[in-house]
Amino acid sequence: MPRFAANLSMMFGEVPFLDRFQAAADAGFEAVEFLFPYDYPPEAVAEALRGAGLRQVLFNLPPGDWARGERGLAALPERASEFRQSVGMALDYARVLDAPNLHMMAGLASPSDPAAVSAYLDALRFAADAAGKAGRTLLIEPINRRDMPGYFLDDFGRAAEFVDRLGHPYLKFQFDIYHRQILHGDVLKGLAAAMPVIGHVQIASVPERHEPGTGELDDFRIFAALDALGYEGWVGCEYRPAGGTPDGLGWLRRARAAAGEDVAPHNPGEAF
Repeated sequence: MPRFAANLSMMFGEVPFLDRFQAAADAGFEAVEFLFPYDYPPEAVAEALRGAGLRQVLFNLPPGDWARGERGLAALPERASEFRQSVGMALDYARVLDAPNLHMMAGLASPSDPAAVSAYLDALRFAADAAGKAGRTLLIEPINRRDMPGYFLDDFGRAAEFVDRLGHPYLKFQFDIYHRQILHGDVLKGLAAAMPVIGHVQIASVPERHEPGTGELDDFRIFAALDALGYEGWVGCEYRPAGGTPDGLGWLRRARAAAGEDVAPHNPGEAF
């Protein structure tokens, strides 16, 4: 069975952010990811992480002004200087949190704009070099335009081409099952084809982005496929709970039971 990391930007929203680490540990998670830590000093996040006995596996580079709709800086040529500064900030957090992976958001730009493509490639090279020197891995992730209209990197094949084109040892693919199904379908073949360059996997049910096992895909078959493909990384649970987070963790109990792990009797109200 894959190893699951709770996404604290989406899960455990019942409690304040710094309290979500302990909530995730209490629910049985051993690792976490989230979108952005930058509203908090890195030492405060690290204290919450250590106090809960968790590992940090992923977070995103600064996206620009998220509240005003910005979704990354990498493909914006006029923001190149700001982007480079943001890489330094992210690496400072990664050092304190001992996070191995950083996701670089592309931003809102046309994928057919030569200036945007050039800026994105320059950003990839710069950030991958900086990440590698710091002992981290840079990840890129295609995101569907239904959830994020206008996003530059909206195609899995194109993302794989960028990774292949650079051939950088510290640049990998972030394969999100939810985005893959919406953009292209063919999830299992897509995973198999991309596995050599996959650095991280994320999952949510399609189409509502709720708990695994509640949508149109057989998420448990996908878990088995990841095992069969030899994937040894973490699977980030980047989903929006349909109700209270703990009440929706029946899927995790089911996955662990299927893997032969000892699990406590489930609450009849939990969703599978």
